[in-house]
Amino acid sequence: MPADRPTAAPDSGPAHTPAAFVQAVMRAYALRGMKPDGALLKAQIKPSDAADPAHRVTAQQFERLCAAAMQELDDEAPGWFSRRLPWGSYGMLARASTGAPTLGVALRRWCRHHGLLTDDVTLSLRVAGAQARIEIAAHRTVPELREFALLSLLRNLHGLACWWIDAPIALRGVQFPFDAPPHADVHARLFASPVRFGAPQAALHFDASVLNLPLRRDAAALDQMLRRALPIMVWPYRRDPGLSRRVRQLLQRPQAAHTAESLAAQLALSPRTLHRQLRSEGTTLQALKDEVRRAHAADLLLRTRQPLARVARAVGFHNDKSFIRAFRHWTGRTPEQYRQARGGDPAP
Repeated sequence: MPADRPTAAPDSGPAHTPAAFVQAVMRAYALRGMKPDGALLKAQIKPSDAADPAHRVTAQQFERLCAAAMQELDDEAPGWFSRRLPWGSYGMLARASTGAPTLGVALRRWCRHHGLLTDDVTLSLRVAGAQARIEIAAHRTVPELREFALLSLLRNLHGLACWWIDAPIALRGVQFPFDAPPHADVHARLFASPVRFGAPQAALHFDASVLNLPLRRDAAALDQMLRRALPIMVWPYRRDPGLSRRVRQLLQRPQAAHTAESLAAQLALSPRTLHRQLRSEGTTLQALKDEVRRAHAADLLLRTRQPLARVARAVGFHNDKSFIRAFRHWTGRTPEQYRQARGGDPAP
């Protein structure tokens, strides 16, 4: 099949992400002497569209592209820094900060620990009266990736901060140390705040009062979030929506099959309305099913010594081969690798 032809129609929905961001990911492949064809195919992005400066892709397409690139390059900051950040680097930072008593302490820990990963940039939290800001001093960056790297660092940290306190954090402004690009509207859309270009440093500005708020997420919630963390960077933060939460609860009940029809009936909705409302909340029924199955599988792998075939059946797979393939897609590891990496002495 020609690489220029996607396997299915691209995701429906608004296409706001500019081709410049797609090209930044492709540049990361070039820096490693690798080709991005497979990642583009997974994201259903035609190479000809990626090369068109005027073209834009959907948030879901870009999320898939980044997920594929980070895994294939084994770099969670694809091409941004002089050395790669292996898969799990940012999860490690999040774990080191999640036990903090307040958001301010968590952010300071994150900024300090980020320096252990790379000295190409320095992140810092500054407070002056009622105003707070997170700054990025860029010491070494690839020119073609500078915009995308700085934007992604700020977007990711803002999304994580919102997730920690389970509330949107209104920004007073965002600034970047480069001229306004042709797609400057995207910056304002991503941060929902005034954007200043040509500033001395990249920075987020917000009310200092939020720094005193307690974190509402624990280590278990973090493990769950890290299984699909990219929406924090790609999508605006939303509180855990009511319908998604109710669907998760239903999916956790033992049942022969959870279909859109059976779930919709329990929620007094039509299947069509169920799908539409979940999309409006930034998720899908299949994504929620995968999330619940993944969590159940991980729990069984860590708590028990059940053979893979039995674990596979317990989480709804007809054979262990399909389960192994799905689990590797979810976590980047086979079930056995996941169980060995976590160690412990599970019960029979």
